[in-house]
Formats: sequence, C-alpha cells, structure tokens
Amino acid sequence: MGKVLIVYASRADETKGIAELIAEGVRISGHEAELKKTSEIKSEDDLKGYDGYAFGSATYHGEMITSMKQILFVSERAELKDKPGGSFGAYGWSGEAAGRIFDTMDHIFGMKMVSGPLMLKASWVQGGIQAAQDYGKSIAALI
Repeated sequence: MGKVLIVYASRADETKGIAELIAEGVRISGHEAELKKTSEIKSEDDLKGYDGYAFGSATYHGEMITSMKQILFVSERAELKDKPGGSFGAYGWSGEAAGRIFDTMDHIFGMKMVSGPLMLKASWVQGGIQAAQDYGKSIAALI
C-alpha cells in the first residue's frame, strides 16, 4: 500500500474540496492519502516519505496562490524525481494554476505525471466529484 500526499492552497475552499475528493479516489484504490494545507509544509523534510504527490491551487488573476509557489520552491529540494504526481485547482475564469504546477512537477522535478492537470470550477459542478475521484485513482495507479 502506498501513501499519497495532497497539498493544496485554497481561499474559498473549492480547491480544498477537490483535494478531499482526490484523496477519496486514492483511498478507493487501496492506498493512503494525507491532505495538508500549504501552511503545514515548512521544509522539504515535510514532503519526504510519500509514494505519490498531488499539488493544487486555485487560480486568481491568472496566477496560483503565493503559498503554492513557495511549496514548489521547497519541493525542488525534496527529491521527487520519478515519483507519481498530479496537479489540480479550482478557477473562476482561466485556470492557469493547475497547468503551471503540472509543468513544474513534470519538467523541473522530473516526476512521473498523470495525463494532465485537473481543472474544475468547483468539485460539485458538471461531474466534478467523479472527475476528482478518478484523478486520485489515476495517481494511485502509478504507485
């Protein structure tokens, strides 16, 4: 059984809701999932000991939340190369955050990524619950 760390930055709790559903998908697949807000990650040591990762942030004004940017800088030193990963986020208009996180995890960290980022307006909109659970399952399948 593997363990997936899901780290999220959320202002209105939509991204938190998506993170919780991704965790459900991981657990349905028979693995453990641990959720943490970005404020709970203090150093690269807080990222070690997991078999997979999902990082998520809401998009505001075309950008990810600053605390997620800080997590990405910390993550560079966490030796995530070849670990399974995915990215996600809620958005109102554009949704760039999830894609930027995904590209960083893929190209900078060298992680083994799922097919693409998960971008949802909210977990409860247009099949979002199933999409988020399936995303968790896809991360678990890479472990």
